[in-house]
Amino acid sequence: MKWNKYRLKTTTQAEDFVSGILMELGISGVQIEDNVQISQEDKEAQFIDYLADLPEDDGTAYISFYTEENSEDKDDELLLNTLREKLKEANTFINIGEGSIEKSLTEDVDWVNNWKKYFKSFTVDNFFIKPTWEELDEEHKNMEMIEIDPGTAFGTGKHDTTQLCIKQLIKYVKNGDNVLDLGCGSGILSIVAKKLGAADVDMTDIDPAAIQAVGENFAVNKMSMDDMEVIAGNVLDDEQLQAKFENKQYDIVVANILADVIIPIAGMVDRFLKPGGMFISSGIIYMKEDEVKEAVRSNDNLELKDVVNQGDWRSIIAVKK
Repeated sequence: MKWNKYRLKTTTQAEDFVSGILMELGISGVQIEDNVQISQEDKEAQFIDYLADLPEDDGTAYISFYTEENSEDKDDELLLNTLREKLKEANTFINIGEGSIEKSLTEDVDWVNNWKKYFKSFTVDNFFIKPTWEELDEEHKNMEMIEIDPGTAFGTGKHDTTQLCIKQLIKYVKNGDNVLDLGCGSGILSIVAKKLGAADVDMTDIDPAAIQAVGENFAVNKMSMDDMEVIAGNVLDDEQLQAKFENKQYDIVVANILADVIIPIAGMVDRFLKPGGMFISSGIIYMKEDEVKEAVRSNDNLELKDVVNQGDWRSIIAVKK
């Protein structure tokens, strides 16, 4: 699919404000380019391998946004004119900069494939996790290998949040366990659970792209999906899905999502767990740690067991009483 790409020249000072204007105008996502320097601490905390230092920051930033190529030109022109007016108004109290907008044409392939140069193999405990396009090297041939190609679904496994979950699964999964993976993304946590001896694994995600990615990644790892189910749905508001998981009950429920989603899940997850079952949650930035712990404590059927840190992220583990 082809898209119109609009690239707005502004200032680093105005990045957040201009992004907010675009969101108000119905743009659901933006791409920001600037030369704000990245500290060594930040580099080490990220999962991207930075190849070189950025050029000197001159205060210039570019914000790109997209519309469908087959959308009406008059709709885009109305959007751009409204944007220009709002930028002029904003420039009276914040330095918007040049404010020029360049148009070009792009394709989905640019978004789907460009990230691949940043995803490199890595290890977590005895697991060697590598992208499908890299060869297995001699150094890691005796480790438990997982190949992953998330495509458009979240989850290479290299981010701190996913590694936190993998480490907790290694710690708690026992042979024959039933595992529920909420927000499964690429399916990497379910693959880990199966390799650790889980007998039955169910997965759910709100993103249809994840459902396809899961099947592809299990196939790449030559793993059968006969004893598992992948369901597209939102457990927070789908009562049938809730009833399904409550009827089955699991030894472990794992959720690597975001704190604002973990919090309401903590209020109902006991229904999906066997007595003594474990709730492993991650995707929790340090600023949200106390809120998630409070949500766990507010559920009378859960007991807070542990909090594990990695960088700025937290994994919070609870057990059903």
